[in-house]
Amino acid sequence: MAYFDHAATTPMLPEAIEAMTRALSTTGNASSLHTSGRRARRAVEEAREDLADALGARPSEIVFTSGGTESDNLAVKGVYWARRTDRRRGIVASGVEHHAVLDTVQWLAEHEGAAVTWLEPDELGRIRPEALAEVLDDDVALVTAMWANNEVGTVNPVPELAALAAARGIPFHTDAVQALGAVPVDFRESGASALTLSGHKVGGPYGVGALLLGRDVRTTPLLHGGGQERDVRSGTLDVPAVVALATAVRHAVTEQLARAGELAALRDELVAAVRRAVPDVVLNGDPVHRLPGNAHLTFPGCEGDSLLMLLDAKGIECSTGSACTAGVAQPSHVLLAMGVEPVLARGSLRFSLGHTSTTGEVRELAEAIGPVVERARTAGIAGMKRLKAGV
Repeated sequence: MAYFDHAATTPMLPEAIEAMTRALSTTGNASSLHTSGRRARRAVEEAREDLADALGARPSEIVFTSGGTESDNLAVKGVYWARRTDRRRGIVASGVEHHAVLDTVQWLAEHEGAAVTWLEPDELGRIRPEALAEVLDDDVALVTAMWANNEVGTVNPVPELAALAAARGIPFHTDAVQALGAVPVDFRESGASALTLSGHKVGGPYGVGALLLGRDVRTTPLLHGGGQERDVRSGTLDVPAVVALATAVRHAVTEQLARAGELAALRDELVAAVRRAVPDVVLNGDPVHRLPGNAHLTFPGCEGDSLLMLLDAKGIECSTGSACTAGVAQPSHVLLAMGVEPVLARGSLRFSLGHTSTTGEVRELAEAIGPVVERARTAGIAGMKRLKAGV
């Protein structure tokens, strides 16, 4: 099986599995005052300190959550609600965000009266600082723009964007779920007010993540109860998952520089191999400022879903560039925002590499992709003929 969907989830690192297994053998609620509770609390705080050190943050700025979606919701809703008391109702958000941000912003617009300005990317999927500068005013409560795009892999100039927001006294949130472990991520140097990360994208477990939240950033909690995590995120902490998350993040940050070079070389090999088999394939995203393990490709004349299933039948797993809603394929909102025609956007696949990727997997894809594309195109032509004939 050739696995090219590390952007969706990557296998747990052996170090993280070992750390989590050890923690699973202990008992204790980190909020309890007895010996077992204090032992659990110590494990959490050591993990918090390790995360902070790895990411250029203070331990008090680490808020543990259930993952990227919760962290994005907490940052966007929480900061917006807190700033709304200053009669600020504007949100500036990039139009190519993950749906954990897009849908949250849209919900605030529909239910809380937020005035949303959508920042459109350039043709490479990049949010330009000058585009942000044009829309900032005294009514903006929050700016949110992802560090690296989860579909096409384009990396945004986060420090520049954050600096523009800071100059106007506006909190800046960035979803760094895809960036962490792939490019250097330093919370303090980025200038961000809030930063989202998720465990299962960096070799940690599912269901755990963190929001790095500046101490001076006012945030209204989404959850109420025990007052854990600075009273910003109530709930009993999953101690084994937190310990494994810190282990995975430390490994990802430590190995980032060396691993990035290896992944970029392997990605370039993959793109070259596909181009030899399918000369008219199109590489989407920024050719320079992109994630080292991301290859987002458009295959003219094909449907992405058909390609995905044909490759899957050959033991090759990847991701489609389209989302399927109620059985109807929809073009990727990211590609559409980049100006890609809908018919082309539907024929895209994302191949994402990670710590278990090998040259052997790339060879498997190279051997399969030509016949698969030919079959998908033939099926597409036949389908069009049936539609025209009214069959």
